[in-house]
Amino acid sequence: MVEVADLLSVRALGLRGVHLCRPEAAVRWVATSELADPTPYLEGGEVLLTTGLDTGRRPDEWDGYLARLAAAGVAAVGFGVGLTHADVPAALAEACRRHQVNLFVVPRRTTFVAISRHVAHLLEEQESVAARAALTTQRALISAAAKPGPVDAVVTALAAALDGSACLLNPDGRVLTGPVGAGRAEFPLDEVLTDVRRLRSHGLRSAAAQSKPAQSVSVHPIGLRGRPSAYLAAVTPAQTSEAQRQAITTAVALLGLIDEQDRSRASTRRHLHDRALELLAESDSRTAQLVLEIDQPATELPKRIRFLRAMGDEPTVENAAAALERRGVLAGVLAGELCVVTEPARAAATAAQLADDGLLVGIGNSVLPTDGATGYRTAGLALAQATAVSGAVAWDRVVDDGPLGLIDPDKVAAFAEYWLGGLDSEQLETLRCFLRHHGSRLKVAEELGLHRNTVRNRLAAIEALLPGKLDDPQARVSAWIALQSVPETLRP
Repeated sequence: MVEVADLLSVRALGLRGVHLCRPEAAVRWVATSELADPTPYLEGGEVLLTTGLDTGRRPDEWDGYLARLAAAGVAAVGFGVGLTHADVPAALAEACRRHQVNLFVVPRRTTFVAISRHVAHLLEEQESVAARAALTTQRALISAAAKPGPVDAVVTALAAALDGSACLLNPDGRVLTGPVGAGRAEFPLDEVLTDVRRLRSHGLRSAAAQSKPAQSVSVHPIGLRGRPSAYLAAVTPAQTSEAQRQAITTAVALLGLIDEQDRSRASTRRHLHDRALELLAESDSRTAQLVLEIDQPATELPKRIRFLRAMGDEPTVENAAAALERRGVLAGVLAGELCVVTEPARAAATAAQLADDGLLVGIGNSVLPTDGATGYRTAGLALAQATAVSGAVAWDRVVDDGPLGLIDPDKVAAFAEYWLGGLDSEQLETLRCFLRHHGSRLKVAEELGLHRNTVRNRLAAIEALLPGKLDDPQARVSAWIALQSVPETLRP
């Protein structure tokens, strides 16, 4: 930025300050005018050069003249002496003080054209310096993007370019990188979190900016498509310059490209992992190993594995799969279910975490990778027994519960009502005893203290109320399953 003080420091021009209330005022250009009101031709930021040819015939005219120039935002008034006026009129100097406008004297030997040429040179030099600085900053940011850990490197390089601080947050407001930079101690995290929450509903189309005298903050979504993957917060001391804005824009673009590359790699990895899981579920461990090595050559399947299968709403399943992959766990989504393969020792802890996330989880049997089909199938059977109360169910527990562990309790109860609904407690106890002694009427009579004929009559009455004959093995199995849902306390 070229300032009024820069122009006055050019010795060759011989300019002399009369009233310099704002020497740091930015100079955008030079204008020459002898009009009593040149403001219609000004844009603000100009150094206005005049000899007062058509102004100041009366002392009170200077006040209105300067009031209009101050309102137009001129940077300074350069008053040429030696033609219309031998020296700066006192009324002009007083008006400049009153309206806080810079005033300097242009000596007779200095042409207005020379001043314009010097200002143009200063502006050109400034633009050249700014361009070189911007190029250096862009090179630093691009170089950072090529380093290992490119996201952290770009955020750090941006903070250095801003001479302030920078931070990267995920859409939920969790800090991913930073704050870093010289101004990290003054990083306004609470304000940035508020902006992130407000911007989330706008996708990639919106950014936020706040400016204060001592600090400027901007928040930008990161990503090239879909929803933002993160938000970049950039903080500069005082007002953000054009060069700093360019640096922020470059950093946002680079982080977007890095994010797109990460998404592409993650998508490829996800497809490979899904295919490997499918192959393991079919017991094709050899091909599954080859598929995994495409992603990571050093990958090796454990000697024994357990399948985990989990159900829940789609976002929860997708988020859980992504979280497991970030931890290096083989996970994917097969047929709408979360499918995980892990070492047996890690299965219970992984399942417990998934259950805490609100998923229903089934843990399969511990198997060799070459027998993955059994592990996948038993995980599905265990998942069928999982409820909101139980959360995670292991195949081992299903086995301990026997065949009834594979049947839904509500279905067993309905089945028992169908089979045994017509029997009283005495008949139920007789039937239990009969099945317990594998159909031996003699042993039933001995246990219940009844005559053999009484037992025969009771069993005939029971059989008349059942859907099947007790001599049929299938009927005996059905009766035994039905009896498991009848409380043992229902005895005569």
